[in-house]
Amino acid sequence: MSTPGRGLHGHVLDSLGPAITAGDYPPGSVLRTDELAERFEVSRSVMREAVRVLETMHLVESRRRVGVTVRPRAEWNVYDPQVIRWRLAGADRPHQLRSLTVLRSAIEPVAAGLAAKNATPEQCAELTECALGMVANSRGHRLEGYLVHDIAFHRVILTASGNEMFARLGGVVAEVLAGRTHHEVMFEDPDPAAVTLHVQVAEAVRSGDGVRAEELTREIAVGALRELDILAP
Repeated sequence: MSTPGRGLHGHVLDSLGPAITAGDYPPGSVLRTDELAERFEVSRSVMREAVRVLETMHLVESRRRVGVTVRPRAEWNVYDPQVIRWRLAGADRPHQLRSLTVLRSAIEPVAAGLAAKNATPEQCAELTECALGMVANSRGHRLEGYLVHDIAFHRVILTASGNEMFARLGGVVAEVLAGRTHHEVMFEDPDPAAVTLHVQVAEAVRSGDGVRAEELTREIAVGALRELDILAP
């Protein structure tokens, strides 16, 4: 899927980025910008812009007289939402989904506990609205509608925690939730128990019960890992 608003270099990235993250160009591979420009039928300036974006993701590095070298996986910016999207589109999807879901299970329960202490009335209202939106879209194979509210719910939890580091993970969580839906690592209708848990988390946050908010969010994470065992073993 092309990323809108990025023009020709976006078209190049949509092909080259997934190829790098999928291992088509193993770490240490040297890419020649002039050869790539010819292959993708773009100017060298467009190719350089695409390479610059890949450099910001730490996927490649450019050196004079050497070319563009693919960096070791350990150096990639694995928190970059675009890198996550590319990796979820490849053969490594089950591992990537599990890695991200384990990260969520470590962070989100703590964030929910903090949100119960720090959330503003507006954030509490937004959280409740998101949970009700999830309920409204939880039947009838309406996963795209459900996804919108699910992403918004978890973004509010992370932001309402009051911890700026947690808040910055909103994009990461959005990508894993979207990846599960778009790559069909979800049941046709969400697990009713999971939907109910989101409603209960919103209630716990609104009532200021940090312990319960944390426990319920941990249940959501455990359930997500259980689904992966079934749908993406």
